[in-house]
Amino acid sequence: MTATAHSPTELIDGALSEDLAAAALALARRFSAGATLWAVSPQWEPHAHHIAVEFVHPVIMGKRALPSVALVEPDPVAQCRVATRPGDVVIAVASADQPQVLDIMRRAPAWGADTIWIGYGERPDSGAADHILWVSSDDPMVPATGRFVLMYHLLWELTHVCFEHPGLMSVDEPECADEGCITCGDLGTLAEVVVLPGNPKEPALVRTSDGEEYIDVMLIENVAVNDLVVVHGGAAITRLDDLLGDG
Repeated sequence: MTATAHSPTELIDGALSEDLAAAALALARRFSAGATLWAVSPQWEPHAHHIAVEFVHPVIMGKRALPSVALVEPDPVAQCRVATRPGDVVIAVASADQPQVLDIMRRAPAWGADTIWIGYGERPDSGAADHILWVSSDDPMVPATGRFVLMYHLLWELTHVCFEHPGLMSVDEPECADEGCITCGDLGTLAEVVVLPGNPKEPALVRTSDGEEYIDVMLIENVAVNDLVVVHGGAAITRLDDLLGDG
């Protein structure tokens, strides 16, 4: 007689499976374009190390070693700011209220980086990261049970599966051919202030998803280094915190 034990908990449900597949495809595309994966986990540092080790290690002999680095200094926001370049990916393992990870996630668009957030319990707000891989459980032991490890192992393996389909590695982005397009001209972009001007009438150096550029900051009072600002038409029109009502 053979007895089979069934776990009362579904480790990877249908919704999470879809999220994992989407994240793996996006990550494979970024790696194919030359990205580095930066891993952070302020609450559970070993997870950051584990992710970096997994992606650097080829899934089977002859496969690619993927550039991945754990950022584990006391200030991961400052580390990510220095390390990331447009096209990179930041992956975080953290609860939805971890303040440093929240800050990284909101700044990543200005750095040009994609984001993946792994966690459990209360889920982050929609759009808090490009990809949210979440365990629907309030069990405080989840970070130590292996469920996070299972998720990023699957993410690692599925990323390599995506590499087996070269046709999926590029996306044709629609481009607006109309230089006077009202929609495109009305878009605001996120930027992070890098260097303040020598006097109020000079432009400030900021970082955007396309790299560094100079913009007019005369419309914002007391602008400071590392402020996140919304840029329109070459000028900062508001701080992000003011726009969201956090300032």
